Amino acid sequence: MEKTLTVINELEKAGFVSRYARGGAMGATFYVEPVVTFDLDVFVVLPTGPGALLSLAPIYEKLRSRGYQEEGACIIIEGIPVQFLPAYNPLLEEALAEARETTYAEVPTRVLSVEHLLAIALQTGRPKDHERIQLFLKEAELDRPYLAALLQRHGLEELWKKVKR
Repeated sequence: MEKTLTVINELEKAGFVSRYARGGAMGATFYVEPVVTFDLDVFVVLPTGPGALLSLAPIYEKLRSRGYQEEGACIIIEGIPVQFLPAYNPLLEEALAEARETTYAEVPTRVLSVEHLLAIALQTGRPKDHERIQLFLKEAELDRPYLAALLQRHGLEELWKKVKR
């Protein structure tokens, strides 16, 4: 994982992404017991120019030039399947802006806050996301006032009420 994060940090330094943070199940492991997952979800803010379309193509081209190969929706970086996910809505943009700076085996990285991970899971709404929400509620230290404000800001209060039933 350290080598994978080092490569992702290099992509950020080279300007292929403006900012990134770990999310998904591997991001959740900072707050709750690990769950089975096969990939590393990396949420990214892509650099933009005037009138430019957002595209992951430059990231994949750069990684291919370094010998990394695609496998389904992922690219294998140092043995770890990595899925790059652009920040496509205000919730993800906020989550990335407020991501926690941390280290993994002495490699600097960022991880989304537990409150943002919960809100993203709520917004996505797949069965595995609902399971993750229940895990967060049981195991994670949540800032409940912040979570309530976050859910309100992003119009997720009604979904939250349904999940909490």
